[in-house]
Amino acid sequence: MPEAPRIKICGLREPAHGELAGDLGVWAIGLMFAPRSPRLVDVETARTIVRATASAVARVGVFVGSSADEIGHIADAVGLTHVQVHGQADVTAIREVTGRPVLKGFGVAGPDDLDQVSRSDADLVLLDAKVAGQDGGTGHVADWDVIAAHRPTRPFLLAGGLTVDNVGEALARVRPWGVDVSSGVERARGVKDSALIAAFVAAARGAVNDDGSSG
Repeated sequence: MPEAPRIKICGLREPAHGELAGDLGVWAIGLMFAPRSPRLVDVETARTIVRATASAVARVGVFVGSSADEIGHIADAVGLTHVQVHGQADVTAIREVTGRPVLKGFGVAGPDDLDQVSRSDADLVLLDAKVAGQDGGTGHVADWDVIAAHRPTRPFLLAGGLTVDNVGEALARVRPWGVDVSSGVERARGVKDSALIAAFVAAARGAVNDDGSSG
């Protein structure tokens, strides 16, 4: 029977949602340190969320344009277990400075983008929609057909416009190692909804049927 998909709930801003993530047994939470994100949190808020989250849940800090030293300082202060970067980033240097596994986000519009994924030295990759001028977190659905047709051999997270209504189809068509959701569990931009989080987790896990098939 296929493993249940790993689930990452990204862009948390409230301790209650960190606690809920632990109760639901998700793989990871994401905390945004990208300055332009509507889900940006400061170090103290992030630390409070981490304290409310079960230790079994990975705590991923998401960065765009920060130096390795800046990332390392925040990772230590908050208690992050993983670092996620988008855009131009020296994955090797960040891993060496922070001492943490590094996730790298990639926008996917065609096969060439997936060639970059295969060559990346990140510990885990995240595939998102490719939108000009944006480094992830677009809220647009990724091109599942391209990803399925040129599916990476390495484990990857699928992001981009996932919701309760489409996560089952995404898992069936793309077969990612895990899924990453943010805007799809919000009642307003940057405002998470507990009921939507719980429903998304149930929908993702329900995509694997008792007979071992997906969908």
